[in-house]
Amino acid sequence: MIDVQRLAVLREVARHGSFNQAALALHCTPSAVSQQIAALERSLGAPAVERSTRGVTLTEAGHLLVEAADAIAAELADTQQRIDRLAAERTVLTVATFASAGRRLLPAALAGFVSDHPDVELTILEAEPEESLPAVREGRADLALAYHFDGPPPARPGDRSGLDWTSLGVDPLRLVVPRHHPAAARYRDRSQPPQLAELADERWILGCRKSAAQFAHHADLAGVQLRIACTATDYDFAQSLAHAGVGIALIPEIGLAGHPELVALPLAEPSPRRHLGLALSRRRRGPAARLAEQLASRLVDQGAGVDRPRRAGRSVPAPPGESDRD
Repeated sequence: MIDVQRLAVLREVARHGSFNQAALALHCTPSAVSQQIAALERSLGAPAVERSTRGVTLTEAGHLLVEAADAIAAELADTQQRIDRLAAERTVLTVATFASAGRRLLPAALAGFVSDHPDVELTILEAEPEESLPAVREGRADLALAYHFDGPPPARPGDRSGLDWTSLGVDPLRLVVPRHHPAAARYRDRSQPPQLAELADERWILGCRKSAAQFAHHADLAGVQLRIACTATDYDFAQSLAHAGVGIALIPEIGLAGHPELVALPLAEPSPRRHLGLALSRRRRGPAARLAEQLASRLVDQGAGVDRPRRAGRSVPAPPGESDRD
């Protein structure tokens, strides 16, 4: 029988990469941590970690154990949240969202939802996916609006994530330039998106640090050496810099702001993009879970995905002649 407490100790060792740091997190001694891991390994009949002077790393068996420990911790946290809510007089619904989705996608769905459910206590958490998805998994949020870049989605049927993922569509990254920039004129004249190679001499303003690695990959494919003027964390700030002439900006579709002197251009394929979606807990039951499903349905039914840009709302004007495309 695997001891759950020892699994929790192994989870901390995996998180911190050493017995000493795990001991600090657990408020015990490194010797006690070592003893717990040794006892766990004896019960398994197999090593869970490999020890070295540089710290500890998980074995294959250790990885399986930590995956199980994460699932157990999420289940216990979710159960505690459900117990806490039993004592609440009102149904509480907690929605996590990243900022640009909170501005562009969520309000329309919430307007009708709040009208239909005036007695629901609604809480909105602004959080990036690395925070919002664990929040749903652990019961601290009922629904998350999130995104991922290229590759598999955060949850797939049959995995141990504890989440159900519903795609909302693709959020392409747009090239934002002053209205009289040569790239805007070429696009207007040729009706063809600019190639990254045509922009090799430009200074770039990136609106999101997490998109920088993906964009760098696309630049490598195009043989372009990026010259970064700024890597921002605020899309409005990045577009203000573009308007000031600092460089040209790369902004997700739903992050576009209404600046009359800027235009948003698509980039020639292959181009960087985000994939938007909704995450719900597989384990949740009760009123809050049913309300989360209703809100998720509203988002899906409204076609909130930015692969339908007119419904998502492009607020930076496109060059003359582009308005009938997309």
